[in-house]
Amino acid sequence: MRVVDWYLGSGPIATTETVMNKEVKLLNLISVVSALGFIAFAAFTALFYPPLLSIDNLFIISVCMVMALVFMFIPLLYLKDEGRLPIPFAKRFQGGGIVQGKGTAQLAGSSPPLLDAKGRAMPADVKSMVANMNLKQPKDS
Repeated sequence: MRVVDWYLGSGPIATTETVMNKEVKLLNLISVVSALGFIAFAAFTALFYPPLLSIDNLFIISVCMVMALVFMFIPLLYLKDEGRLPIPFAKRFQGGGIVQGKGTAQLAGSSPPLLDAKGRAMPADVKSMVANMNLKQPKDS
């Protein structure tokens, strides 16, 4: 087997999915290394150039941090999509997710949407006015 075949995974048991996984891992690795390089350069600039609050140093540090953010964004989204990146407070909001029903979306646990004559969902302000009209008011005696 040639080196190129081994690297690209085009041996006897290679599939397109394994080649894509290797490419994604390689690109994510390059992105993470680039982001760490930008962070290291920003730290180097902050530590070894004396006037920290000069316009030039602040500009270089802010540009490096923005570039690090750009390069870390895609690998973090990939980890989130794969389910390997735990998101804090995500379990708390799973119970109040959106439920699809009859062409309109509504929150789980809420009443069904109020529909007009054409079958469209009424706006929230109209729904609140209808709810206020339906309240039973005490009779004056």
